[in-house]
Amino acid sequence: MQTVMKMKLVRKAYRTGEVTFEALKGINLMINRGEFVAVVGPSGSGKSTLMNIMGCLDIPTSGEYRLDGELVNSLTSNQLADIRNGKVGFVFQAFNLLPYATAYENVEVPLLFARVNGKKRRQRVTELLARVGLADKAGNKPTEMSGGEMQRTAIARALANEPEIILADEPTGNLDSKSGGEIVKLFKELWKSGKTIIVITHDMSIAGQAERIVNLKDGLIETNGDLT
Repeated sequence: MQTVMKMKLVRKAYRTGEVTFEALKGINLMINRGEFVAVVGPSGSGKSTLMNIMGCLDIPTSGEYRLDGELVNSLTSNQLADIRNGKVGFVFQAFNLLPYATAYENVEVPLLFARVNGKKRRQRVTELLARVGLADKAGNKPTEMSGGEMQRTAIARALANEPEIILADEPTGNLDSKSGGEIVKLFKELWKSGKTIIVITHDMSIAGQAERIVNLKDGLIETNGDLT
């Protein structure tokens, strides 16, 4: 299988005044194209820091991170932004939708940044809302949607520019069990369609749906294997 993400001795440290906190302490990790991986661990284990580096929201303090073979450490802020808008789709626990925009307008945002023309934008947004089961909610604002509907809108937005990788940070954390189950089912459908899915979660019932679990503890990978 082809490797899409490769980390070698990745460390990430944050400095506050004279105090340095090392969130990641030498991560070695490979993720193959088309995998469904769950990253688990207690609060403070480094899960969100790892996701930020995976998604090019941040860069390592030391070590190497390659995405599709490209060394991320050496990229400019504009190049990192291009990766975030094209190769990676993000889904967050808090949905991060524009509160005064409709579902349609929220999904349209990445396409506007990518300068997709009006006709193609309309077609793409309409297709995506239908794909996540929200064809009839295009004109609804977040305040007019349930938590599950907001998260499905966020997933549609993450798919807008056809990224290969979907990174989800506690995507069911603000949902009830029924809505959370629907979101996990949607991720599995996306995985079966060929997407690389990486879910950051503390919920082992969600992690159990993945092909592989990466278990973090105190900034290090404790286990990194199949579910068998």
